[in-house]
Amino acid sequence: MFTVYTIAYIGPGAGFAVLGSFLMVALTLALALLSLLTLPARLLILGIRRSRRARRASARRVIVLGLDALDPGFARQLMDRGELPNLARLAAMGSFTDLRTTCPPISPVAWSTFMTGVNPGKHNIFDFLNRDPRTYAIELSSGRVEERRGRLGRRIATFSAGRKSMPFWKLLGEAGVPSTILRVPLSFPPEPFAGRLLAGMCVPDLRGTQGEFTVFEEAGAAPAGALTSGMRVTITLHHGRARTAMPGPRLDDRRLSCPLDLHVDAARGTATLRVAGERVHLTPGHYSDWVNIPFRHGRRRVHGICRFLLLATAPHVRLYATPLNINPERPALPIAHPGHYAVYLAKLHGPFATLGIAEDTWALNEGVISEDDYLRQVYDIHAEREAMFFDAVRRTRFGVCTCVFDTPDRVQHVFWRDPDIRQPPPDGRPPRWRDVMVDLYRRMDALVGRTLAELDDDTVLLVLSDHGFGAFRRAVNLNAWLHANGYLALLPGAPAADYFQDVDWAHTRAYALGLGGIYLNQAGREGQGTVMPGPERDALKREIAERLKALRDPQADAPPVHAVYDAEATYVGPYVENAPDLLVGFANGWRASWENAVGRTAGDIFADNTKHWQADHIIDHTLVPGVLFSNRPLTPAPGRRPHIADIAPTVLRLFGIDKPDHMDGESLEAGRPRPNASPPAAAP
Repeated sequence: MFTVYTIAYIGPGAGFAVLGSFLMVALTLALALLSLLTLPARLLILGIRRSRRARRASARRVIVLGLDALDPGFARQLMDRGELPNLARLAAMGSFTDLRTTCPPISPVAWSTFMTGVNPGKHNIFDFLNRDPRTYAIELSSGRVEERRGRLGRRIATFSAGRKSMPFWKLLGEAGVPSTILRVPLSFPPEPFAGRLLAGMCVPDLRGTQGEFTVFEEAGAAPAGALTSGMRVTITLHHGRARTAMPGPRLDDRRLSCPLDLHVDAARGTATLRVAGERVHLTPGHYSDWVNIPFRHGRRRVHGICRFLLLATAPHVRLYATPLNINPERPALPIAHPGHYAVYLAKLHGPFATLGIAEDTWALNEGVISEDDYLRQVYDIHAEREAMFFDAVRRTRFGVCTCVFDTPDRVQHVFWRDPDIRQPPPDGRPPRWRDVMVDLYRRMDALVGRTLAELDDDTVLLVLSDHGFGAFRRAVNLNAWLHANGYLALLPGAPAADYFQDVDWAHTRAYALGLGGIYLNQAGREGQGTVMPGPERDALKREIAERLKALRDPQADAPPVHAVYDAEATYVGPYVENAPDLLVGFANGWRASWENAVGRTAGDIFADNTKHWQADHIIDHTLVPGVLFSNRPLTPAPGRRPHIADIAPTVLRLFGIDKPDHMDGESLEAGRPRPNASPPAAAP
């Protein structure tokens, strides 16, 4: 927990506060000066501790390369065809195995287990979303903010992380082993430790959401109506010019804005944008560079960055802007540790995406950008991260370098189609999704190849994913099912609940939230609980679980639920009481609906998934294991298959550090690389 002074509160989408840029700069300069003054003493102490630790370590350097959602089945298909030579070489040198994942197999849950080595009952992350049991208010699971007035009337925001337990890099730092941690999910808000960190998933945008794009367009350019996620700004052209403004963060009851001046050259099909003294040339099909977007409040400024894409100049002008990322050169709130590390990275590599989920799937889902536009954005962000990663690898001579690339997850959500490349396409031409998928895995293989080129005999490389992937054809609204079956009641006259509004809690026994969790409305826990703990609660859990397992989707005439898990039998630890009482593991092809995720009961129980988001991994965890490659053979404990919880104790063990008693994972014993290893020949 730490305290910052704020000038603006960025809203309920993220629940975190904006730190005035002038304060962030002052803080950064003060920390830099303190770091310089204490440098000689720190180097001496660090050298002694590293020397002692190196004598006990079996590796001087460990590189952990996270490839979010890389699927073992599809990887094996391509390896058998000889299309992933670097991953095949890595498997031949050391090992390749499926990696068991968490229940549920959701990125914030799985990566939290990766970094802490404990099950969700000990790290307290069970989904993207959580609820306040007293009020039923929906909030992000990653953390919350509490505000109060400080001296001189300044508002003070105290951040508290939702994730509990200690990440392995903090334990390493306490033992004298430094780490560089790049974009690991659920590393926001950044916690102090003996190393450097750039936060990943759950970093909000400048408006306080998890990613809200903006589209500027003339009236009539698109169908009227609100966007599910995104902001539409109507512009009017006079002689090819339009004066408008970028909406920014809210301050009290008003929204800050940044003036924009757009000049459209209809004859050439181009445009020029003027913002804060900068001139940005726009051509259809080409993203601009990152553009600084300042928002003024009195004498203070808050800085965001975004990229623009000119979508059309005729018959109507349409201009897309990515979500307002926090400017890493002038961070409006802490996104790195130490605080100046983000500034350092921006000075070294240029501006870069800082938003937790920076790839804009919502703009694609809304039809604002095309699949090609989306792919360009994904791989541009990937290139930014590659530059940071390889710079960190080369600067790490002793210690750990960890980086998570979200690219496989972001591409597969859109292009996965239960891929089986062993069967030739009926018309002889592979569909586009197959080309995109194969290209994705080749790119990840090339990344592994460049990483292999950086290794020496004292470096261990671990390549892993947090889960695999599956199809998402049909959506299931668990709240609609609970309502239809009498477990969730609505207030008289209410046609449906939205964000749990109009739920009659006095007559409700169960409700769903997130991507597969069901909570009982338990007396003494929920604000208006009706279900008594003990036999009544246990009987209700069994009843709901059995009825869900017997459920059938009438369109497919198949069961959408693979298994239902009782949290008390699934998790162990002090935070089990915060978990959903039941966890629904869907069958491949089904997933909780978007409406279910935020407590809506409207609509049918089953619906076709019509979004570009065509695939997902939020199904039963036994169906979507991740991958684990290593340049050294890894041997699990007897009778145990590798689990993502095993990575943290394995990294500790490589530096001669015994795992703490609270860790659930077990160290995978690492042998020496196999000599003269070469990948197996491609299958005919």
